[in-house]
Amino acid sequence: MRTHSLRNGSTLAVAGLLLAGAPAAYTAVADGRPPAASAHGKPYVETTLFFGTARPDGGPAVTDRQFMAFVDKEVTPDFPDGLTVRNGRGQWRDAHGTIEKERSYELILLYAESAATGSDRKIEEIRRAYEKAFAQESVGRVDERAQVDF
Repeated sequence: MRTHSLRNGSTLAVAGLLLAGAPAAYTAVADGRPPAASAHGKPYVETTLFFGTARPDGGPAVTDRQFMAFVDKEVTPDFPDGLTVRNGRGQWRDAHGTIEKERSYELILLYAESAATGSDRKIEEIRRAYEKAFAQESVGRVDERAQVDF
Protein backbone atom coordinates (compact mmCIF):
# COMPACT_ATOMS: atom_id res chain seq x y z
CA MET A 1 0.00 0.00 0.00
CA ARG A 2 2.81 2.41 0.81
CA THR A 3 4.36 1.95 -2.66
CA HIS A 4 0.97 2.61 -4.26
CA SER A 5 0.53 5.89 -2.42
CA LEU A 6 4.08 6.98 -3.29
CA ARG A 7 3.43 6.16 -6.95
CA ASN A 8 0.25 8.29 -6.93
CA GLY A 9 2.13 11.13 -5.24
CA SER A 10 4.89 10.92 -7.87
CA THR A 11 2.32 10.98 -10.65
CA LEU A 12 0.71 14.08 -9.17
CA ALA A 13 4.10 15.75 -8.76
CA VAL A 14 5.04 15.04 -12.41
CA ALA A 15 1.63 16.28 -13.62
CA GLY A 16 2.06 19.45 -11.55
CA LEU A 17 5.52 20.06 -13.02
CA LEU A 18 4.22 19.56 -16.55
CA LEU A 19 1.34 21.98 -15.99
CA ALA A 20 3.59 24.53 -14.33
CA GLY A 21 5.87 24.51 -17.37
CA ALA A 22 3.02 24.90 -19.88
CA PRO A 23 3.02 28.15 -21.83
CA ALA A 24 0.31 30.62 -20.83
CA ALA A 25 -1.35 30.32 -24.26
CA TYR A 26 -2.07 26.64 -23.64
CA THR A 27 -3.01 26.74 -19.97
CA ALA A 28 -6.65 25.91 -19.31
CA VAL A 29 -8.52 28.31 -17.05
CA ALA A 30 -10.91 26.46 -14.77
CA ASP A 31 -13.40 29.25 -14.09
CA GLY A 32 -13.56 30.51 -17.68
CA ARG A 33 -11.77 33.79 -16.93
CA PRO A 34 -8.27 34.60 -18.16
CA PRO A 35 -5.54 34.63 -15.52
CA ALA A 36 -5.38 37.87 -13.56
CA ALA A 37 -2.66 40.41 -14.42
CA SER A 38 -0.26 38.32 -16.44
CA ALA A 39 3.13 39.61 -17.48
CA HIS A 40 2.71 37.65 -20.71
CA GLY A 41 -0.08 37.63 -23.18
CA LYS A 42 -3.24 39.39 -24.11
CA PRO A 43 -6.85 38.22 -23.79
CA TYR A 44 -7.73 35.97 -26.70
CA VAL A 45 -10.36 33.40 -27.58
CA GLU A 46 -9.28 29.95 -28.72
CA THR A 47 -11.82 28.22 -30.94
CA THR A 48 -11.41 24.59 -31.92
CA LEU A 49 -13.56 23.19 -34.71
CA PHE A 50 -13.99 19.44 -35.29
CA PHE A 51 -14.52 18.36 -38.90
CA GLY A 52 -15.55 14.79 -39.66
CA THR A 53 -14.59 13.22 -42.98
CA ALA A 54 -17.07 10.35 -43.41
CA ARG A 55 -19.98 11.07 -45.71
CA PRO A 56 -23.43 10.09 -44.43
CA ASP A 57 -24.44 8.77 -47.86
CA GLY A 58 -21.51 6.33 -47.84
CA GLY A 59 -19.58 8.29 -50.46
CA PRO A 60 -15.80 8.67 -50.34
CA ALA A 61 -14.38 10.36 -47.25
CA VAL A 62 -13.11 13.93 -47.43
CA THR A 63 -9.44 13.79 -48.47
CA ASP A 64 -6.53 15.85 -47.14
CA ARG A 65 -6.41 17.72 -50.45
CA GLN A 66 -10.14 18.55 -50.27
CA PHE A 67 -9.90 19.66 -46.65
CA MET A 68 -6.87 21.88 -47.21
CA ALA A 69 -8.54 23.42 -50.28
CA PHE A 70 -11.54 24.16 -48.04
CA VAL A 71 -9.26 25.80 -45.45
CA ASP A 72 -7.56 27.89 -48.15
CA LYS A 73 -10.88 29.07 -49.59
CA GLU A 74 -13.16 29.37 -46.53
CA VAL A 75 -10.91 29.89 -43.48
CA THR A 76 -7.68 31.64 -44.45
CA PRO A 77 -9.36 34.75 -45.94
CA ASP A 78 -11.13 35.42 -42.60
CA PHE A 79 -8.24 34.32 -40.34
CA PRO A 80 -5.07 35.25 -42.26
CA ASP A 81 -2.91 35.71 -39.15
CA GLY A 82 -2.61 31.95 -38.60
CA LEU A 83 -4.29 28.73 -37.64
CA THR A 84 -3.42 25.15 -36.77
CA VAL A 85 -4.79 21.97 -38.33
CA ARG A 86 -4.40 18.63 -36.54
CA ASN A 87 -5.35 15.18 -37.78
CA GLY A 88 -7.57 13.18 -35.49
CA ARG A 89 -9.76 10.13 -35.04
CA GLY A 90 -13.15 10.71 -33.54
CA GLN A 91 -16.56 9.32 -32.94
CA TRP A 92 -19.99 10.73 -32.28
CA ARG A 93 -23.61 9.65 -32.28
CA ASP A 94 -25.40 10.83 -35.43
CA ALA A 95 -29.03 11.95 -35.74
CA HIS A 96 -30.11 8.33 -36.30
CA GLY A 97 -28.41 7.11 -33.10
CA THR A 98 -25.54 5.38 -34.90
CA ILE A 99 -22.06 5.79 -33.45
CA GLU A 100 -19.86 6.96 -36.28
CA LYS A 101 -16.08 6.48 -36.09
CA GLU A 102 -14.06 8.48 -38.55
CA ARG A 103 -10.89 10.28 -39.43
CA SER A 104 -11.24 13.95 -38.54
CA TYR A 105 -9.52 17.32 -38.47
CA GLU A 106 -9.19 19.80 -35.62
CA LEU A 107 -8.87 23.42 -36.68
CA ILE A 108 -7.59 25.78 -33.99
CA LEU A 109 -8.10 29.52 -34.29
CA LEU A 110 -6.80 32.20 -31.91
CA TYR A 111 -8.18 35.72 -32.12
CA ALA A 112 -8.25 38.78 -29.89
CA GLU A 113 -11.13 38.89 -27.43
CA SER A 114 -11.95 42.34 -28.82
CA ALA A 115 -12.66 40.71 -32.21
CA ALA A 116 -14.87 37.94 -30.80
CA THR A 117 -18.20 39.22 -32.16
CA GLY A 118 -16.99 39.47 -35.77
CA SER A 119 -15.04 36.23 -35.49
CA ASP A 120 -18.09 34.38 -34.18
CA ARG A 121 -20.06 35.22 -37.32
CA LYS A 122 -17.16 34.13 -39.56
CA ILE A 123 -16.74 30.85 -37.67
CA GLU A 124 -20.43 30.04 -38.01
CA GLU A 125 -20.15 30.69 -41.77
CA ILE A 126 -17.18 28.28 -41.94
CA ARG A 127 -19.14 25.58 -40.10
CA ARG A 128 -22.15 25.92 -42.42
CA ALA A 129 -19.96 25.97 -45.54
CA TYR A 130 -18.28 22.68 -44.52
CA GLU A 131 -21.60 21.03 -43.68
CA LYS A 132 -22.95 22.02 -47.10
CA ALA A 133 -19.82 21.23 -49.13
CA PHE A 134 -19.28 17.77 -47.62
CA ALA A 135 -22.83 16.74 -46.62
CA GLN A 136 -22.06 16.80 -42.89
CA GLU A 137 -24.63 16.81 -40.10
CA SER A 138 -22.51 19.00 -37.86
CA VAL A 139 -19.14 20.62 -37.21
CA GLY A 140 -18.25 20.64 -33.51
CA ARG A 141 -17.10 23.85 -31.83
CA VAL A 142 -15.37 24.62 -28.52
CA ASP A 143 -14.51 28.18 -27.38
CA GLU A 144 -12.15 28.99 -24.49
CA ARG A 145 -10.61 32.16 -23.14
CA ALA A 146 -6.82 32.28 -23.15
CA GLN A 147 -3.89 34.58 -22.44
CA VAL A 148 -1.77 34.54 -25.60
CA ASP A 149 1.69 35.86 -26.35
CA PHE A 150 3.43 35.52 -29.71
